[in-house]
Amino acid sequence: MPGIWETHMNFSLRSRSLFKTIAVVLALALPTALAISSADARVGGGGSSGSRGSRTFSAPPSTSTAPGSASQFNRTYTQPGAGMNSAATAPARGGLFGGRAGGFMGGLAAGFLGAGLLGMLFGGGLFGGLGGLSSIIGLIIQIALVVLVVRLAMSWWQRRHTPQAAYANADASAAPGPQPNQRSGLGGGLGSGLGGGLGGFGFGANANNAPLEIKPDDYEAFERLLGDVQTAWSNGDVAKLHTLATPEMVSYFEQDLAQNRARNVVNKVTDVKLLQGDLAEAWREGETDYATVALRFALTDKTLDRNSGTVVAGSEQPGEVTEVWTFARRPGSGWELSAIQQTN
Repeated sequence: MPGIWETHMNFSLRSRSLFKTIAVVLALALPTALAISSADARVGGGGSSGSRGSRTFSAPPSTSTAPGSASQFNRTYTQPGAGMNSAATAPARGGLFGGRAGGFMGGLAAGFLGAGLLGMLFGGGLFGGLGGLSSIIGLIIQIALVVLVVRLAMSWWQRRHTPQAAYANADASAAPGPQPNQRSGLGGGLGSGLGGGLGGFGFGANANNAPLEIKPDDYEAFERLLGDVQTAWSNGDVAKLHTLATPEMVSYFEQDLAQNRARNVVNKVTDVKLLQGDLAEAWREGETDYATVALRFALTDKTLDRNSGTVVAGSEQPGEVTEVWTFARRPGSGWELSAIQQTN
């Protein structure tokens, strides 16, 4: 049956051609996959994680170090719009004059008004229906009750809306006036200065115009945290990370370290050196200080097999990364890493 053999041979040829095509595609895609895994291996997973207080969902201003925009958070504990703009979405009626809480007072006021209208319809005037002295007493009582109802309503309205207004304007009261753009705050100074001291941070004329003053000691702390966080991450030292970052950030680090253990690999980030950094914005919320800083730094990022120590991703050659880091500081403690954002 030559027809069957011929069909089988044609099918085999087509299968071999398909397999060759798949092999070529995989061969081309493998370096790209390794490059992606390498880029995502460093601390923070190459993504945007953490919180920036009430500004978590507001993009930080661009700077000379990071002239583009910072990507939105794909991992954050902060809920968008939680507790904000609640007055705009509140029911139009409720409390004193509506709903379960105010049914009685609303009905009482409506009863007075209805009685007055009926009096007018039947020729007795707005407060008619009573005669002589009793009509005067009734008029006084009705006026007093109406005034009482109005005062209760105004008092209830103020109590209900004053806390919301204070919460909505808390950030504005902490930092009055327009927020200055910090592009010249740090970006134009030391640029490529890689010596000791402040490393790549530069200082400009507007550095002290921020609502929260960031001093040279603070910049030194930011640069130190950049290296210490990377070192603790590479060593898998969660206890050390707890002293360098907020609990939220440490929870993300623990997730990423657990994923590396499941893959039987370890990520090593070494030779971290700040090349340039500048301040995007700094502010205070309650007792917590925040500072968002753009950082361009060099590093060697490689992923090793835990058993053999061979490089499975990354490179021995140093590379450069630009990220936006936010630090938080509470009374009696130093700065901690609060968020990492990638740049677009």
